[in-house]
Amino acid sequence: MSATAMPRIIKAYVRYVDAVNRVLGYFVMYLTLVMMGLLLFASVTRYVFNVPFVWIIEMAQFLMAAYYILGGGYSMQLDAHVRMDVLYERWRPRTRAFMDSLTAFFLVFYLVIMIRGGFASSAYSLKYNQTNYSAWAPPMAPIKIIMTVGIALMLLQAISIFFKDVAKFTGREIA
Repeated sequence: MSATAMPRIIKAYVRYVDAVNRVLGYFVMYLTLVMMGLLLFASVTRYVFNVPFVWIIEMAQFLMAAYYILGGGYSMQLDAHVRMDVLYERWRPRTRAFMDSLTAFFLVFYLVIMIRGGFASSAYSLKYNQTNYSAWAPPMAPIKIIMTVGIALMLLQAISIFFKDVAKFTGREIA
């Protein structure tokens, strides 16, 4: 191992987490097409055949939630999230990486709190067979589990990005 390289375990972690989020993000982006097809089906059945389905809009909402939660890690990986660029764009890349590594602690703390809540909410939903308060009344456990998995993937990706930022501002190789 050279002096300018990150430890192999960190490199392996970054490669694995990035690959998982990249593959999942690639497949999840097609949920928008499924959702569009579902909403088109709803429009046709309601306005052409006068046969409305009560479950379609709610299912589209669940698909949208799965889309943005499961795609969160991939969005972080691509640096496609929103940030306040008042000072950030003026900084050198190493300064950005240093500041990103400092603020990563706040993100990790937030995601740990969210995942704890996700586990508790999913467990409650499974234990009491929770359903949504609607005419369709679907079980809530699947979407809560999906949300918990998505938050976990964002947490893993945040740690991966932290390692990349540390490597960048210390002048080490990670890839």
